[in-house]
Order: sequence, then structure tokens, then C-alpha cells
Amino acid sequence: MDIQSTFASQTPFQDNIVAVILQVLWLAFFALYMFYGQKIQVKIMLKEIEASLFRLKMMRNRGREITISTIKSISKNGDDPTERIDRLLEHVYIPPVNLDPSGIIRRLEHLINVRDFKFKEEVKMMIPDADDAQINNLTNMIEAATALNQIYKTVRHYFLIGKKTSSFYIILQLQMILPQIMMETKAYARALVAFKNGQPIGDGIGPLIAARLMRGSELYEIADDTVIGRVPMEGRVAYVLKAKGPGGNVGKPGEAIRQLLEEKEGEISRIIIIDAAQKFEGEKPGEVIEGTGVAIGGPGVDKYKVEEVATKYKIPLSAILIKEGIGDVVSTMRKEIADSVNDAIDRIKRIIRETTKEGDSIIIAGIGNTIGIAQ
Repeated sequence: MDIQSTFASQTPFQDNIVAVILQVLWLAFFALYMFYGQKIQVKIMLKEIEASLFRLKMMRNRGREITISTIKSISKNGDDPTERIDRLLEHVYIPPVNLDPSGIIRRLEHLINVRDFKFKEEVKMMIPDADDAQINNLTNMIEAATALNQIYKTVRHYFLIGKKTSSFYIILQLQMILPQIMMETKAYARALVAFKNGQPIGDGIGPLIAARLMRGSELYEIADDTVIGRVPMEGRVAYVLKAKGPGGNVGKPGEAIRQLLEEKEGEISRIIIIDAAQKFEGEKPGEVIEGTGVAIGGPGVDKYKVEEVATKYKIPLSAILIKEGIGDVVSTMRKEIADSVNDAIDRIKRIIRETTKEGDSIIIAGIGNTIGIAQ
């Protein structure tokens, strides 16, 4: 009984000791978190970013190797293209000044044309006997490798700045957008394979639909790298245009539409633009929707030209959009996207029947990169 009573008398004291120890530990943890919690978070985020940066570097290096090896395999002169490729990977595009917006589209178009010409000339110097399709495909490949290089260097820049300054907000912002950056980078990495093999990519759905519509018709080149055909459709005359394939090329659809409208003096009942559009999460790739306006992406030169000339002649604009994910646009075309062609054509014909009269003339433009897609 004495032992039991002694043990019972010590239990409350021991419980108090445990409670005090737990409280001290909790206060110590709270103080540690208050003073060092953010630093610990920064260290964890930096480790995660560093791991992603390593993967970006691997994809960048892989893209460079694929580009160099592809050019070596095609070239017959035996010259090593490594130095020239490395120089192109560091090439930067400087946009025109926009403080005075007057004439900016004209200046922007000039700079884009100069840049495209430079890349193609560089490819010709490396492979003098390459045909137009090979030149366009290799130019696309170099541009994809350049994009991989720029993405890697940009992420590395902000990673090192955040690490040097221990800035929580720089590191936090980088970590927040890194998943989307990785998705886009993986898409560019897959695009290299498509450009190497000359395979159609998701962005080519517009030219693919246009090619289906103009099949069997007589074609001619209306603008640089842009072909057009006169196609009878639903009792109307459809002028169907696309970039000249099968090399990787987007053509000049804006200039082509402008020239055609000027030639016809505005006697066009409707313009229908077909292009890929980014889907929302939860939507299925290859879903076809309709819209109003000029569905042309990119820097805006072609979009501006079409809007200007359509406004001048008061021509209504319709859009057929095929939904695609970020990774689908520059990757090899998925079956779901290719299968949307028939649905898109049915919608085009319905729009023509409902909004125009028999005997009218319309323009149908398939927008996008026509790699792997002939006329």
C-alpha cells in the first residue's frame, strides 16, 4: 500500500513535467518557425526548382544535339555545323519600339521577315543542296532548339537571382509558373522529333482542313509561301488558301487575303478562318467550336492585315477553332485532332449555306504550320 500511495502521489507531478516539456517544445518550434520558417521554405523551393532546372538543361542539350546530328546527316560537304548552330541558338529577336504605335505593324513585319530570311540563309550555308521543304523543316527545328535554350537560360537567371538574394517572392513566383513552363518545354522537345521527321503537328490542323478542301483544284502562289485554289462549294465559289507545304511553313495568310480582296474589289461575302485554339483543362482535344473574328495567332501582322481589309470592305468574319492543349500545338498531331477534320468541314459548309447566297464568293483560310501537309 505504501508503494502504491507513493506512485500515485508522483503521477500528477510527472504529468506536469510532460506538459511543461511539450509546451516548451511547442514554443521552441513556434519561435523557430517565426524566425526561420521562410528560410526553410526557400531552401525547399530552391531544391525543387534546381531539379526542374536540371531537366530543362537536359532537354536543351538534347535539342542541340538533335539539331546538329540532323544537319550533319543531311549535309554532304562534311563541314561541322556546331559553331554555327551554337551561334543561332543564342540569336535574339528585338521587337520594334512601341512608344509611337504608328506604323509598328509594318516595322514588325519587316523584322520578322529579316529574322526568317536569316535563319533560312544560315541553313542554306550549312546544306547548300537542300530543297525548300528541308530548309523550312530545319529552320523550324533550329527555332525550337532556340526556344529550349532561351527557356532554360531565363529560368536559370531567375533561379540564380532568387538564390543570390534569398528573395522569397522571386522564388515563389518561379515555382508557381514552373509546371506550365515544363509543359511547354516538353512540347518543344517533342516538336524537334516532328520537325526532324517532317511529321504534321497539332498547329497544322488548319492547313490540313484547307488541303482537304482544295484537293484536286488548280493552285497558284498568291503570296510568299502561300497557295490558293478556286473550289466550288455548296453552289458558291470558295477561295481556299494555306501555307505551301509539305515543308514547315506558316506562309503569309494576311497578305494573301489582302491581295485577293483587292483583286476582287471586296466582292467577297464572307471570310472563314480555320485555326487551332488552346483548350481549357477538362475540354477534349480535337473539339470544334465556332467564333467571330480573325483566328490567327503569332505576332499579329497577319491578323492586323485581315482585320484592316475586312473592315474596309465590310466583310463578315467567321472562325472555326479546333481545341488543343499546350503540348499538342507543336507536337506530332494526335489522332483526336486529325479526326476533327470532317466535323470542321461540315461546320464550314453549314456556315456557307446559312450566311451566304448561291453564286457568292467566300474565302477559307487554313492557318498554321503546314509541315508534313502537302496541297
